[in-house]
Formats: sequence, C-alpha cells, structure tokens
Amino acid sequence: MRAVFLLIALGILAGAASAQSLEVVGYSGHLGEWELTATVTETASGPIKEYSGPFTMKHIGVCTQDGPEAKTGEMRLLVSASSSQLNATFSVAGVECTYSGRLSDSSTGTMKCPDRQAVPLKLWLR
Repeated sequence: MRAVFLLIALGILAGAASAQSLEVVGYSGHLGEWELTATVTETASGPIKEYSGPFTMKHIGVCTQDGPEAKTGEMRLLVSASSSQLNATFSVAGVECTYSGRLSDSSTGTMKCPDRQAVPLKLWLR
C-alpha cells in the first residue's frame, strides 16, 4: 500500500515538474507608460496552451509624484502555435481586461477594459 502512495506522489511531482513557465514582459499605454511583468505557468497543453499566474503593472511615466504606481493581479494566457494567436485575460481588483494579438518576436494588440478606451499593449514571451 505504501508503494502505491509513493508511485502516485512521484507521478504528481513529475507532472508538476514538466509544467513550463514563461516570462512575460510588456508595455501598455499610448506612450508605453505602463510596464507589465509576469511569470506564468502552463496549466493546459495541446494545440492551444494555457498559462496563468500573477502579474504586476508599474507606471513608469514621468508624471509620478510618490514613486511609481503599481497594480497587481492575475493573468491567463492562451497561446495557439498553429494560428500564431495570443489571447490574454488580466484581472485587477475585480476588473477583467482582455487582450488579443499576433505572435511573432513580440505580440502587439490592444487591451480592452470595461468602461475605458482600449489601449495598445505589446508583449514579449520568453
């Protein structure tokens, strides 16, 4: 019985070890005034890979008074290698924003949030 539990535990650890992580870096805003950073972990594989994890957006523009404003939240990425499509969902303080772009050296698209004008977002996946 103990051997069965050991095999199950090893199988779970092997599955967790095989999950890939991606580093995500980006700039948002018309002047690129928001810097986005994240490390996301693969949660589903197949023709469309899914990643999720925490992210931080930091205002790097010159109009900050008390240091850079920072926002944190959760990010979910869907990456389709066959269509070179990247879709993302960002959740910050109960607000959910969406992004859609094409994969190449970087991914350029727009981030859309409720009750706000869409803003440019450029992402790099490493």
